[in-house]
Amino acid sequence: MEAGTGARPAQASWLFAARELVADYVALTKPRVISLLLVTTAATMFVADPSPPIGVLLATLVGGYLAAGGAGAINHYVERDIDARMSRTSRRPLPSGRIEPRAALWFGIALGAVSFLLFAVAVNMTAALLAMAGLLGYVFVYTLWLKPRTTQNIVIGGAAGAVPPLVGWAAASGGLDPSAFYLFAIVFYWTPPHFWALALLIKDEYARTGIPMLPVVDGEPETRRQILLYGWLLLAITALPLAGGLFGAVYGVSAAVLGAVFLGLCIRLYRRADRRSAALLFHYSLLYLALLFCAMAVDRVL
Repeated sequence: MEAGTGARPAQASWLFAARELVADYVALTKPRVISLLLVTTAATMFVADPSPPIGVLLATLVGGYLAAGGAGAINHYVERDIDARMSRTSRRPLPSGRIEPRAALWFGIALGAVSFLLFAVAVNMTAALLAMAGLLGYVFVYTLWLKPRTTQNIVIGGAAGAVPPLVGWAAASGGLDPSAFYLFAIVFYWTPPHFWALALLIKDEYARTGIPMLPVVDGEPETRRQILLYGWLLLAITALPLAGGLFGAVYGVSAAVLGAVFLGLCIRLYRRADRRSAALLFHYSLLYLALLFCAMAVDRVL
């Protein structure tokens, strides 16, 4: 009885440790960030083809997760020392010592390789190359080159985060056409106000790490001004697909309502230098992009 009783706690402890390890590796892929990228990818597929094959849709979503997850894991490896100095990220698997840095790096590389193979075999080579371009752009252009050097890091590097709609379009249609770049531009111009709202909330942490984020280098008033400018630009960009005939009334009404709220929050933040305004804009921006792309898909399907 004693031996049996001792075996059960040992087995439970092993299962708990295995579950925690799996959870840490999943955390390396940044699943909360990826969920929004997958929404834009899937919605774009329905824009390009209102009835995409279910197998291609699933393969694209899995491949997209693996590509973005690989980029996230490599980002964890590259920024492990910076993460250790920020309270928001100090409990991540690498700075806390729960996963070895080299293991995280190889995990990210493996995810990227599997993603490329999956896209190439189950979807098409154009989608595979675009997904790989997004991964490499995020790691080498944004994380390694731009982020430590310029306040415009998120503007230029944001192109990597805007690749998922291109991947979705290529996956559904086999290629790209000018309409796909409307959706790319929407994510591209959405990224700066979204990210700078967060940067305002954690400005002091960025200052401690020496990363030249816009609020740290140019100050909060200039950051709020830039957010408002990009808010106006985003509103204009979202009107282009409607003017170009890509979408109809469902998208038009949704873009107008969602955009009006987004711009209203940008104006509020410009006028009020408080954390609540920045937090409202940051959290709403996530909902905004998801609902806008869902409206695109519904418009095309209907």
